[in-house]
Amino acid sequence: MSLWFVISLVTRRNDVADIAWGLGFVGLSWVGYALSPYQTLPALFTTLLVTLWGIRLSWHIFQRNRRKPEDYRYKAWRDQWGSWFYLRSFLQVYLLQGTLLYLIALPVTYQHMVRASGDFTIWDGIGFLLWATGFCMEAVADQQLRNFISHPENKGKIMMSGLWQYSRHPNYFGEVLQWWGIYLYAVSVPGGLLTVIGPITITFLILFVSGIPLLEKKYVGRQDFARYARQTSIFIPLPPRRIS
Repeated sequence: MSLWFVISLVTRRNDVADIAWGLGFVGLSWVGYALSPYQTLPALFTTLLVTLWGIRLSWHIFQRNRRKPEDYRYKAWRDQWGSWFYLRSFLQVYLLQGTLLYLIALPVTYQHMVRASGDFTIWDGIGFLLWATGFCMEAVADQQLRNFISHPENKGKIMMSGLWQYSRHPNYFGEVLQWWGIYLYAVSVPGGLLTVIGPITITFLILFVSGIPLLEKKYVGRQDFARYARQTSIFIPLPPRRIS
């Protein structure tokens, strides 16, 4: 994360932190696997799942941000922090993100260090089904939104079709579901239940801190969004509600 902070200084874009997010998990997972005294097949499998998720997410964000100005959230902090910008960026964006990344990845890194058996369990199977469902949901939702905003006639409009008619944030729901799926790989490991701090952390961040609250804040006061919010589940995909 310190390296990515240097990259942000060179590019004058703090939103590279979003690209660093997924790649950070990939790097941490492979380091954990390399240092593992066991290097079992389940450990390799979870590392590959994290790699697939992290690379797809980082590539999606890179494609979304290139040839665009710095993300409005980071731009606002740049203006607010003034002379303290560089120190606060390092501490509140990069160092904090690295700490959260470590907590969320605990089910993976803990399993690498403890899981001696190379046998898959029923928990692994359920975990993979959750992960695969979440991965597909996040990838499809991201692509649907990208297609929507690529049409000039949709500029300023809110995406209300596809998966977005069932949840206001189907991509976030998919991401959280993936981490709960990965957590199940640690359930059969002695002490693995305690790594639940990982999926709890990502769920809390998305629901109450840096995910949904920040995104929906910019729509406050818009009648079209208010109507969309009344008929559409905020997180868990559900059939749209009928409103008068």
